[in-house]
Amino acid sequence: MNKSTSTQTNPIIYVAMAADLLHAGHINILKFARELADSNNGKVVVGLLTDSAIAQADEAPFLDYEQRKIVLENLTLIDSIIPQESFSYKDNLAKIKPQFIVHGDDWQSGYLSKYRKEVLDFLHAHYPQDLEDKSTHPALVEIPYSSQINALGIKKAMNSLGISTAMRQARLKKLLTLKKPLRILESHSALSALIAQNVYVLKNGVRVEFDGFWSSSLTDSTLRGKPDIEALDLTNRLQSINEIFEVTTKSLIYDADTGGRVEHFIFSVKTLERLGVSAVIIEDKTGLKKNSLLGNEVAQSQESIEEFCAKITAGKRAQVTSDFMIIARIESLILDKGQDDALKRAFAYIEAGADGIMIHSRQKSPSEILSFLRAFRAKDSTTPIVLVPTSFNAITATELADAGANIIIYANHALRASFVAMQEVAQGILEHDRSLEIESKCMSVKEILSLIPGTI
Repeated sequence: MNKSTSTQTNPIIYVAMAADLLHAGHINILKFARELADSNNGKVVVGLLTDSAIAQADEAPFLDYEQRKIVLENLTLIDSIIPQESFSYKDNLAKIKPQFIVHGDDWQSGYLSKYRKEVLDFLHAHYPQDLEDKSTHPALVEIPYSSQINALGIKKAMNSLGISTAMRQARLKKLLTLKKPLRILESHSALSALIAQNVYVLKNGVRVEFDGFWSSSLTDSTLRGKPDIEALDLTNRLQSINEIFEVTTKSLIYDADTGGRVEHFIFSVKTLERLGVSAVIIEDKTGLKKNSLLGNEVAQSQESIEEFCAKITAGKRAQVTSDFMIIARIESLILDKGQDDALKRAFAYIEAGADGIMIHSRQKSPSEILSFLRAFRAKDSTTPIVLVPTSFNAITATELADAGANIIIYANHALRASFVAMQEVAQGILEHDRSLEIESKCMSVKEILSLIPGTI
């Protein structure tokens, strides 16, 4: 390669990458960067994406930052490694002012194109030459993307093989340290979990997706035509969880209602942990369980702080791994006992060993939830807070995270949506005495056959 006409001494060739699954595509880019550095008496600097940077736009990395750094440090193609704290290059470019940036040409479209534009804007400001004319100043060098081997393809192949129980279980706790908020979608079957696993949207160049599944006692009961009164025990619900785990890789949080008697809860913790569930949530009510959104319209009573703390402590003693989480759900706001009671219980439950707090409200306005978050975070800045905004649904997950929440659960929407769709189709068939008119409301037979690998 011809030497650049730039007068920069020892120019920096910058390559940003996650390198979670190092493969031939990465080596191809690094070899090109090395040749560029050698021909210009420069050095190759890799901006290694941090764990939190990767998690903001993708799933959590398999290897943490230090592990990935050790792998790259042993490559002679690289001179030095620095952290890149986000998918945006701006901070590192401003800091080290590289002469060349090397990247695969796959980011010319899609959600990464935003960051490509940031790079071009930086280079235009520092090198006003025609950046698209590589013969005059190849400040941005894009090489053909390795379509035959790439991290996305490898991850898809690995996901098709499944995930170990330990890896799935640990993912939730790891994600809590990397991104905020975590978005969790109710999944009552393997099919609904596949939807939650694969659906995503692009917002301002960032991929937004669900981070796991919620196994809801309400939807599990409703799916079987039973009332939401703890009519289904753990054994009845394990089959659905097993089916979800067979076809997905993300974490699952289990709704255990009150947890039952202490002796029963100990058994549940051992079973759920062995299965690979990441967390269990138990609520501080006692007696026959009634849905919280009914509030004081029905007879509901709260368990004493001492007894509920004893249940939490017993559950923590029963678990084997440090990755499994027990989250305490507080019903004080539901039962109109006020914020002071909710806060008193929250700190007592944490002292008893709870790994997180779920605070619930049936108000349409999020004001009492936001007030609780402010008061709680004034004393505790680290314990994860879980919210289920079924009633106060006008506020966004991002806004709740900014107020101090960590996990947002959409607790029954998948089943509620499926009911509406199935009812509409069933009525349409009866109304028209045929299915022609409702076909547009249904997934095509070809699509449903190709949805599950191995069907065709």
